[in-house]
Amino acid sequence: MDAFKNFTGVVAPLDRANVDTDAIIPKQFLKSIKRTGFGPFLFDEWRYLDHGEPDMDCTNRPLNPEFVLNDPRYARAEILVARENFGCGSSREHAPWALADFGFKVILAPSFADIFFNNCFKNGILPIVLEKATIDALLAKATGETPLRIGVDLAGQTLTLDDGSQIGFEVDAGSKHRLIEGLDDIGLTLQEVEVIRAYEVRRRQEAPWLFLDA
Repeated sequence: MDAFKNFTGVVAPLDRANVDTDAIIPKQFLKSIKRTGFGPFLFDEWRYLDHGEPDMDCTNRPLNPEFVLNDPRYARAEILVARENFGCGSSREHAPWALADFGFKVILAPSFADIFFNNCFKNGILPIVLEKATIDALLAKATGETPLRIGVDLAGQTLTLDDGSQIGFEVDAGSKHRLIEGLDDIGLTLQEVEVIRAYEVRRRQEAPWLFLDA
């Protein structure tokens, strides 16, 4: 996965609580195990007026004019602001895949479902927990006539708003390292490749009958 870089992006306001993973990417799209191609179907049942199916061409599908991501102001949004308990429901990893494939790099909310929260870090998305009052203020700013832009500094753990004001946030050291270095679970494992090889050599010597080519 790509390393997380500091950036400044447009904020899309999703003023909804308890957004579950079936809303993020409906069940009919879970047949694929690839990490790409889910972006056009993100929030499918809210975003379109017809029923979506895998491999559909979304170019000419009827859009729901009331849904926030269909507003031209948020067409290239990279930061999503939502209400509490974002990502609840099933543990499908397709949910962060769809968000990342659409282009979201950061999600701000008062709280997240635990499994979804951890899945974000494994797939290059930074989920940030902020106080409800802070989320209220960001949602109000993001719905203004001019889109809100926020600078994200993961190393410094700060968000910088258009007016220069800053918001600090917390992220555990392990998850921060994972994002900055661009390490998924496989990448983390490969950091210990020499230790793994040494163990395999030792194990082959200790128990050669376990190895077919011994």
